[in-house]
Amino acid sequence: MASSPSTHNCLGWAARDPSGVLSPYNFSRRVVGSDDVSLDIAYCGICYADVIWTRNEGGTSKYPLVPGHEIVGIVKEVGSNVIQRFKVGDPVGVGAYVNSCRECKNCNEYLEIECSKGAVPTFDGIDADGILTKGGYSTYIVVHQRYCYKIPENYPLASAAPLLCAGITVYTPMMRHNMNQPGKSLGVIGLGGLGHLAVKFGKALGLKVTVFSTSISKKEEALNLLGADNFVISSDQQQMMALSKSFDFLINTASGDIPFDLYLSLLKTAGVLALVGFPKQVKFSPGSLSFGMKSIAGSITGGTQLTQEMLEFCASHKIYPEIEIVPIQYVNEALERLINKDIKYRFVIDIGSSLKTDG
Repeated sequence: MASSPSTHNCLGWAARDPSGVLSPYNFSRRVVGSDDVSLDIAYCGICYADVIWTRNEGGTSKYPLVPGHEIVGIVKEVGSNVIQRFKVGDPVGVGAYVNSCRECKNCNEYLEIECSKGAVPTFDGIDADGILTKGGYSTYIVVHQRYCYKIPENYPLASAAPLLCAGITVYTPMMRHNMNQPGKSLGVIGLGGLGHLAVKFGKALGLKVTVFSTSISKKEEALNLLGADNFVISSDQQQMMALSKSFDFLINTASGDIPFDLYLSLLKTAGVLALVGFPKQVKFSPGSLSFGMKSIAGSITGGTQLTQEMLEFCASHKIYPEIEIVPIQYVNEALERLINKDIKYRFVIDIGSSLKTDG
C-alpha cells in the first residue's frame, strides 16, 4: 500500500563541505509512490566513490552530501504496483543508481547505467522530482522498484552490500567479454575491494586466475585465502615478460598508472584489457593493440538484470566478500583507512545497529 502524503524524517550522516568530514544530518525522503519500495537500511558498504564525492574531488559535489551506494535492507513499505515483486519483510539491495529514463534503447536492454538521458546516481544526483538524491549512510531510503534487487534467501546481508558496486563492477566486463568459460585465463591487476571479488568470481567460473600486484605482502592471501592460481609482482620485469601472450582477459581494478604496453603484451590474440579503475592516463603504443588484434575496454557498474544475476551467482557458489563491519560512528576513520589502503577488503557500515533515529 502507498503511504499517506506526508514527509518522513530520515537520519543520515552527511558531509557539509570538501573536508569530507561526516556527521549526523536529518532530512526528508519522498513519499512512497505506486512503483516505489521503502526499505530500512541494515548495512551500507563503503566505496572509494564516497571519498571522491564527499571531498569534491570531481568538482561537482552538492552539500550536504549523504554518501553510500552499496545498500542492503528490509522492505518496510511498497507502492500499489509493487506487490508482485517485493513485499514487506523482504531483504533487498540498492546499488549505484536509482533511476533512468526507462525508455531508451539501453534501458530497454537493461543497461540502465548507460541510459541515454543519464542514470540518476544514488547520491548527489538530481532525481525525476528535482530532489537531490541522498545515499545509504542513512536509516532508510525510497527507491523505484526497478532499481531494487532481491537478496537471495540465506545470503548474509552484510556480505551482500559490497556486491552492489564492487561486485557488479567486475562481474559486468567479465560477462560481456565471455569470461564465463572454464579454462580461460584471467589476470587481475590490483588486489583491493574490486580485485579480490574478481579473483573469487574467476575461480567460481573455472578460470585460471593470476593476481598482479606491486605488494609482495598480498601474495599469501591472494593464493591461500582467495584461491588465485598465481601471483606476480608487477614491477618484476622478468616475471612479467615470462607471461607474454598468456591471458585471454586482464581486468585493471587499480587506479594508479600502469605500464599499458607491458600488460597488453601479456594478452593472447584478440585478448582484452578491461579498465574498471581510473588511472590518471592511458598511454600505449598503437602497435600494442594492432599486433594481435587486442582491445582495451572500459566499464562501470552494470545493469539491473545482470546485477540480479550476479547476486544469484554469488549465493549459489557461496561467494562472500571479505569485509570489516564498522558502526556509523567510525565512518570518518574508515574513510581515512580506505584512502591509506588499510582494509582487507571492504568496509561495511552496520547501519541498523548503530544509526538510530533518536540521534
